[in-house]
Amino acid sequence: MNWESDRLDDQRFLTDNDPGGMLLAVAASAAQVRMGQRAAAEAGLAELRGRPRAVVVVGMGGSAIVGDILAAVAGQGAPLPILTVRSYQLPGWVGATDLVFAVSASGGTEETLSAATEAVRRGCTLVAVASPDSPLESVARQAGGIFVPVSATGQPRANVWLLAVPLIVAAAGLGLVRADEALIEGVAKSLEDIAHRCRPSSESFINPGKQLAMELAESVPMIWGSSQVSGVAAYRMACQLNENAKYPAVFGELPEANHNQVVAFDGPLAKRDIFADDAGRSLRLVMMRDADEHPQVTRRREASVRMARDRDVALTELTAEGAHPLERLASLIALGDFASTYLALGYGIDPTPVTAITELKARISQ
Repeated sequence: MNWESDRLDDQRFLTDNDPGGMLLAVAASAAQVRMGQRAAAEAGLAELRGRPRAVVVVGMGGSAIVGDILAAVAGQGAPLPILTVRSYQLPGWVGATDLVFAVSASGGTEETLSAATEAVRRGCTLVAVASPDSPLESVARQAGGIFVPVSATGQPRANVWLLAVPLIVAAAGLGLVRADEALIEGVAKSLEDIAHRCRPSSESFINPGKQLAMELAESVPMIWGSSQVSGVAAYRMACQLNENAKYPAVFGELPEANHNQVVAFDGPLAKRDIFADDAGRSLRLVMMRDADEHPQVTRRREASVRMARDRDVALTELTAEGAHPLERLASLIALGDFASTYLALGYGIDPTPVTAITELKARISQ
């Protein structure tokens, strides 16, 4: 599979090679935000009251990241722990005074069903967000929990805002985050603006999604966030590169990445020969900057960027847009979602299927 940047401005090619409609799904993020808010309101999540000991979000893959989003929006000032569990089992300490969100786009994810069932046995308050008429709905209804029906279409990773917004609404009702209807509508409008700028008909030289894809092509991206918000966005971009573009990526967050990943600046992938006929894939640092940085992290970020430049490591710098953490997170996630999809198409890869995951599930079910 060869990278061909000209493909990104060939409208017919983009349509023909995206039969699953991943570009359309990414462009529909604003609609997902509004649908998620309506689903949360109809389920009564905004009226949640009381203060649990901890909030635990169980899910896998594109559904699990909503727990990370919730924790990042709540930030360091959260009055209680917010934990995401990506497994069949809950930690031993989770009990009757804790609130468990079980999130699954399909409602049939086996790990999520296992953890949700365990939460019911332990007497936890359960809120399930999933497709209607699913096994997860049955678990929630039988336990007397709250069920939020969401009509997810396509791949779970393409429904991130549909799944995340109900948790944000619930957390706002509990006083864990500041997020009213005006904020959520503002996030939707911001996502609409990014979708317009990254639309397929917008040419590469002015399209930020296509530009980022071209920078990532033929590199090994090492994506760093400078805060909890941008750290989640870095993880999301790496996962989207994996699933959409079938492409390797490394993610990290400062200051931790300065204690391990930075050493790759002196490794074999950092050395580029621009005159070679086949230079191979070399390292690219993607630095995601956020307004809410610890002063020492700001110093580390600036020093890391200088070190990358000194060593001729390819560099991309992205800055989160907006005042509220949810706005800033959405701006970074949306750009990464578009870029990963365009990267797939530039290589001639259909971004929707995840054949290896399907095969793996089939093998373990035998």
